[in-house]
Amino acid sequence: MVEPEPEPEPEPEPEPEPEVVEVADVEQHDSIVAEPEPEPEPEPEPEPEPEPEPEPEPEPALQAEPVKGSWLSRLRQGLSRTGQAIGGIFVGVKVDENLFEELETALIMADAGMEATEKLLTELRAKVKKDRIAQAEDVKVALREILTNHLKVLEKQFDLNAAKPLVVMIAGVNGAGKTTSIGKLANDFQAKGASVLLAAGDTFRAAAREQLIEWGARNNVAVIAQDGGDPAAGGFDAVNAGKARETGVVMVDTAGRLPTQLHLMEELKKIRRVVAKADGSAPHEVLLVVDGNTGQNALSQIKAFDAAINLTGLVVTKLDGTAKGGILAAVAAGGQGVRPVPVYWIGVGEGIHDLQPFVASEFASALLGDKT
Repeated sequence: MVEPEPEPEPEPEPEPEPEVVEVADVEQHDSIVAEPEPEPEPEPEPEPEPEPEPEPEPEPALQAEPVKGSWLSRLRQGLSRTGQAIGGIFVGVKVDENLFEELETALIMADAGMEATEKLLTELRAKVKKDRIAQAEDVKVALREILTNHLKVLEKQFDLNAAKPLVVMIAGVNGAGKTTSIGKLANDFQAKGASVLLAAGDTFRAAAREQLIEWGARNNVAVIAQDGGDPAAGGFDAVNAGKARETGVVMVDTAGRLPTQLHLMEELKKIRRVVAKADGSAPHEVLLVVDGNTGQNALSQIKAFDAAINLTGLVVTKLDGTAKGGILAAVAAGGQGVRPVPVYWIGVGEGIHDLQPFVASEFASALLGDKT
């Protein structure tokens, strides 16, 4: 009798990659994310999306923490154009009205704005008169002290342990470096011992979603992503997933948008409301990523996003090589009616560690072109 040939064993199906969690169809969440009184959203005519500036890919490899000195030198080098313009005024000159006029021009050209410039110079004149300062270099020392105190209102430490999970919502215009900053911050949070979950909130721009997923895959960070649909549902799912996994930080990315795109600003408000449905105290931090090179335009961005989603902090990027480093002085002074939102981090390069906490004294020193 001929034995029947044994059937070949079925090949095992490949296991899904653990780094990326695909969210179920958004329609399944309608009952969860529906607003009690749905707001009629106008059907805007499709606006041509501005061409986003290419963002440098975040470096995926974990690196040793840089020593403090190397960060300070990079900060000074990054702000060297602003520092040379302001600091150079104090070389080989007398302490007279010409000095103050030159300083006023330099501060305005550095985008410090009229409010900050007038405030700083009023205090500086008073101190020079009171202390009878006769040397230009000593005037610079006095300005450094005044500028540091002026910027202190923006200095605030980011509390990684304020909640678990700590829900961080992140917004910004296209090209500000938002996705790259998310990668750098997630890396920093991991280095501090916190587990991280990312929610790819740009559900319609595939390139942004894929960039975040790619970063997560390289660095063993879970990413919740969905193809199309309501971004608010993705944020809702991410917060619930973070709670179930006892994740340390849930970072909710949002699509880049301009403040003038009113329907997209309304979408941001909805994401904030829906995230709060998953966790009544969330989002615990609402960050805006701002391109430091945009100068006074950054003030209008901060004002518009703050009005929409009540910002808790700023991430100011691309300060390296800028001649507009004075913009933070304008924020601190409340220029153009802006609330002085704390600056948690500043960036002066594309490296993974080129995003560091904002320290008023360090920034003031670099802004005045100090070498040591």
